[in-house]
Amino acid sequence: MPHDQESPLARLRRGHEELVLGLLRTHGPLSRGELGRLTGLSRTTLYDIVAVLVDSGAVVAAPPAGTERRRGRPVETLSLHPGAGQAIGIDFARRAVHVAAVNVAHEVIGSASAPHTEGLGWQERVDLAGRLVGGLAGGTLRLGALSGVGVGVVGPVNGAAATPPGGSPARDDGAPLRHGDLSVLLRKRFGVPVLLDNNTRLAALAEATWGAAAGVQDVLYLRLSHGVGGGLVVGGALHRGAHGLSGEFGHITAEPGGRRCSCGKDGCLETVASIGAVLDAHPGSDDLGAFLAALPGDPGARRVLAEAGARVGTVLAAVCNAIGPDVTVLGGELADAGPALFAPVERALSAHLMPVSRPRIDLRPASLGEAGGALGAIALVLHESPLLTRYPAPDPVEGT
Repeated sequence: MPHDQESPLARLRRGHEELVLGLLRTHGPLSRGELGRLTGLSRTTLYDIVAVLVDSGAVVAAPPAGTERRRGRPVETLSLHPGAGQAIGIDFARRAVHVAAVNVAHEVIGSASAPHTEGLGWQERVDLAGRLVGGLAGGTLRLGALSGVGVGVVGPVNGAAATPPGGSPARDDGAPLRHGDLSVLLRKRFGVPVLLDNNTRLAALAEATWGAAAGVQDVLYLRLSHGVGGGLVVGGALHRGAHGLSGEFGHITAEPGGRRCSCGKDGCLETVASIGAVLDAHPGSDDLGAFLAALPGDPGARRVLAEAGARVGTVLAAVCNAIGPDVTVLGGELADAGPALFAPVERALSAHLMPVSRPRIDLRPASLGEAGGALGAIALVLHESPLLTRYPAPDPVEGT
């Protein structure tokens, strides 16, 4: 029965079950007595809820170790069954698909990535994601145990069209695919609810949950890839913005009167600090790997990267002056350049920050790599990260 058709008693019971499961996810194994103190439920209600969860296989009960046993009945501990549910995260980047999966105990089962040509249609990209997911954990992932799929996509998530870069629509009638249509494709593939959000904002969530800025209350994240974008963690919560537009740092003007950006403005940061912009500025370069490998012996390549880094640092300084983050995280494939990029970024940051803020600069490389967006998408499904406590759910889409 759909949730909106449940009786009040059934909704209350489901809420109690979710409360118990949430506490086990957050705290790990707990006794019934500990659960009772944390939930505030009566002993009779709690024991009834626990019995149902154990019978369904969602929770397992284990006796304490022999050294912990005392007189009387042994005190069992309750924990989540690792195989009782799984969540998948998919990051549909501009030219690649990244996937990751975790079990209900928040253990990462596996991750995988595959590049694709620019403008690949959405059905083909969904099929690619399905093949990648099928190969996780040596092909042992049980799709029937999935509790949901979190999805990251390029650009704002507010009901706008989700046309792949290059303009290749996926619908048979030639119309651009919308987020609701993408959700339907994914639901048909995996058979579970789908939640969508901006992929770079999800990467920010992942870095602040498990990565370079884990545990930090105020984080600015910027990803330099084929596109440029990011995310903000403010006061310990991921910030989405009123219309899902937070984190569009790639469309802050970095070069007034500069090149026309795909967004329709001129001189955006993306026109000078994306992978394509950097390669265009270095004659003869059409491959990022070769460009990065040439850096030590190519002054021209280092100069191009220094100019891009200066633009990045200037934009970051403007955002830092407004937000005041504890940590700034720089990720994306271009960040693999290391000191050749980070040094000019930090110089520009220092030059443009308020003097009182300069000693507090904490610029860190992202640590989760290509899996960041997919791991952040998983957090949408789990709803467990404290970073999501004040974060509105992504816009509902048809088919979920």
